[in-house]
Amino acid sequence: MTKTVFISGASSGFGLATARQFGRSGARLILCARRRDRLEALQKELEGQCETLVLEMDLTDADKVAQVTSKLPPAFADIDLLVNNAGLALGLEPAHRASLSDWDTMVDTNIKGLYHLTRALLPGMVARNRGHVINIGSIAGNYAYPGGNTYGATKAFVKQFTRNLRADLLGTRIRVTNIEPGLAQTEFSLVRFAGDVEKAGQVYQGTEPLRPEDIAEAVFWASSQPQHVNVNSIELMPTCQAWAALAIDKVQG
Repeated sequence: MTKTVFISGASSGFGLATARQFGRSGARLILCARRRDRLEALQKELEGQCETLVLEMDLTDADKVAQVTSKLPPAFADIDLLVNNAGLALGLEPAHRASLSDWDTMVDTNIKGLYHLTRALLPGMVARNRGHVINIGSIAGNYAYPGGNTYGATKAFVKQFTRNLRADLLGTRIRVTNIEPGLAQTEFSLVRFAGDVEKAGQVYQGTEPLRPEDIAEAVFWASSQPQHVNVNSIELMPTCQAWAALAIDKVQG
């Protein structure tokens, strides 16, 4: 049976790599993002490998998400795998100087966008008694770092939401997984630093970070396990990254 895969944030980074990974396997793909031109370029790239449907959509608009997902063409309507990948980080200022607008945008995208799409597609999975939800979290949801404030909190939400979905879906054949990447080179830092190429590049200077393809491989592996196996979470970092020592402010004098 051809697997139908819905990928949010499919226009770049992890989402783009995941689409390519599943495209090579012949899956039927629903590619969702706000940048239609990039989605159409990806659709053209995947011609001959798989069937694709492009959806230009802002996941923060709950009504639009519900409307669009309720009118999927019959061939794409039965979702086997939802990859909740859309998300972003904005700024790296400490909490007392951070932009409240940036905080709101991260909450709207990383939390609300994720649960809008999940809530729209999950009833169909339950009705069919099959499916898999894979959320893209972050190690930022596990370990605090200076400037991570709201971004880390949104990814902690993703972690706990994933666990609660597993509890709610016990007794069904629906699986739920959280993928938690560490340092990875995508457009992430470029977005975080408002397009500052030099500042974004400094994040990865002297490192060998994870690649989008590494995350796509983890998503594909988790989804390819036998039905009786649920991969609860995968935390992965590049070899050059590890947990930091606890911070201590030593008072002098």
